[in-house]
Amino acid sequence: MARDRLEIKNIAKHFGPVKALDGVSLTLKPGECLALAGDNGAGKTTLIKVISGVHPATSGEVLIDGKPAQFSTPQQAREAGIETIYQDLALANNLTIGENIFLGREPKKRLWGFLPILDRKKMAEAATNVMKNLEFHTDRLDSPVQAFSGGQRQTVAIGRAVHWNASILIMDEPTAALGVPEQKKVLELIKALKAKGHSIIFISHNLQDIFEVSDRIVVMRRGKVAGERQIADIDHNEVVRLMISG
Repeated sequence: MARDRLEIKNIAKHFGPVKALDGVSLTLKPGECLALAGDNGAGKTTLIKVISGVHPATSGEVLIDGKPAQFSTPQQAREAGIETIYQDLALANNLTIGENIFLGREPKKRLWGFLPILDRKKMAEAATNVMKNLEFHTDRLDSPVQAFSGGQRQTVAIGRAVHWNASILIMDEPTAALGVPEQKKVLELIKALKAKGHSIIFISHNLQDIFEVSDRIVVMRRGKVAGERQIADIDHNEVVRLMISG
């Protein structure tokens, strides 16, 4: 049996007297899409920020591939193979796809053997390869990302994670601001990433999207796990019941 790629053990997070997370435990397997559902204030965002190194946990343990992991910064989480794609995508709209892929990690080369400059050719080649693998076909790779549609920009954010060999992708409401055709494209992309062995935490208020791409669902309520089910063993009504009454 495959080892869990990610294991969260009894995580708590307090902000002063407020318990944002209270003893949360869950697992994520290789090639699995785990849906994280819950009403606003359920603790979903706090949990993914603990996993991705934004917030330190007050108590509890995070294990990656069976080994304890502690992250003080998002960069440490990225180095461990965790990439988070937030709803706002965190893209620089005035930069190209390649420049966004390497944002904060720009490759350099030396001009005349000593003057460091950006290696734009390397960034462009990476953009071409990553977008081709994600079936993003465009001849405008040198255009700023603001020139692309919402679904295409979502693909750029996913491509950045894939380029850096993320084994765990956390996707926060990836289809929320998209039209129906682009939603379908992103959902197909998630299925393709699963097939390639990426593990995905998928946060969404859209139960139809959750049921289409997820293998398992964890429902949160008031900072706790209200229930966990295989997608095949639950329906929309029970998800809503768990969100409301635990």
